Amino acid sequence: MAKLKGDVLVAQSGGPTAVINASACGVAQTCLRNKATFGRVLGATNGVLGVLHEELFDLGREGKAALDLMRRSPAAAVGSCRYKLDPQDPRDYERILEVFRAHGVRYFFYIGGNDSMDTADKVDKLARESGYELRVVGVPKTVDNDLACTDHCPGFGSVAKYLAASVMEAGRDTEALYTYDTCTIVESMGRNAGWIAAAGGLAARSPQDAPHLVYVPEIPFDPDRFVQDCKAVLDRHRRLFIVASEGLKTARGEYLSADKGAFGTDAFGHAQLGGVAEVLKALVEERVGVKARFNKPGTCQRSAMHFASRTDVDEAYLCGQDAVRRALEGVTGKMVSLVRKSNRPYRCETGLADLADVANGERPLPRSFMNKAGNHITKRMRDYAIPLIRGEAPVDIGRDGLPVYVRFKRRHLRKRCRPHQVR
Repeated sequence: MAKLKGDVLVAQSGGPTAVINASACGVAQTCLRNKATFGRVLGATNGVLGVLHEELFDLGREGKAALDLMRRSPAAAVGSCRYKLDPQDPRDYERILEVFRAHGVRYFFYIGGNDSMDTADKVDKLARESGYELRVVGVPKTVDNDLACTDHCPGFGSVAKYLAASVMEAGRDTEALYTYDTCTIVESMGRNAGWIAAAGGLAARSPQDAPHLVYVPEIPFDPDRFVQDCKAVLDRHRRLFIVASEGLKTARGEYLSADKGAFGTDAFGHAQLGGVAEVLKALVEERVGVKARFNKPGTCQRSAMHFASRTDVDEAYLCGQDAVRRALEGVTGKMVSLVRKSNRPYRCETGLADLADVANGERPLPRSFMNKAGNHITKRMRDYAIPLIRGEAPVDIGRDGLPVYVRFKRRHLRKRCRPHQVR
């Protein structure tokens, strides 16, 4: 196959993670080392919105030091967004190809989750239909760990490590003051999948350790059973620590929320969740009869680069590297996946999945990863997750004692297309 020469576009989408920049760095640095094939390596400010607005900048001009630092920085340094392209309206997709043509973009690497892979899939198909030679490769990203066709997702290992350690530490706080603050509840991220909440269960190395109870969206929440669970733990330990996913649902499929509907939906129509911790706190205080408090790590859990997993950082970078390697081989319309070969020793390789299969799939937490009662994790979950959280990923520390993270200058290229009206 003849080499396709042209510029590269890297974009990030969806909720940031501690390692999404490592993936973008893997793409950028690998492309910059292949100057015979690739021209400029461009970044799109704020994902697909940056493409639509033609807000592109040259990552190569940011300098080697900035790109090196990018690998050790959290969130999305190129810029992310939550913008859903309307599949019934071709104008946005046609605009993307218009911008690609205007700037000589022949390689598009999109780093994101289900909706991002859907966008990449549609761009790939339109390019083929239009006769524009373009190679589109997706790079997986999501702390929720719910992408289909991959053993795990870059971003999950670090959020799992951070949450488990936070639960361990907060659990010791509860243990020290259980005569006053008897119960602590931690509300984790996770709309429909309980991977993150289950990761909080890793903190319990013994029955005395927090958390004593773990609740996930895949198992319908029963308030009466919850109260019984709480009382049983208090009888044994005189204190209580709970980890619960923000996406808990009742047997009728309704989200457990303190104020149903108050949080609305995001650009993709997904429910904006919140309030689970408040509901559980009220149940504990009213029906169990002990004082409770709650913690919400919020975005801290997904951006905690200072305590990221080395395995996660390395695999995120590898996914970026492999996306470029696959594109050089002529691959398009695929997402790089992670394929676990063994647990002891842990060994993982990259594979490929169709973008359409990833976009239309979802990977829930397996029932076997939770115990029969549905209130804590099993050894299978522990065996699955422990390899993903291993290793330290040191960050640069400034003279003030705080981490140093990259901030790109983003000198936008001169626009060559007419302005585009975004919905």
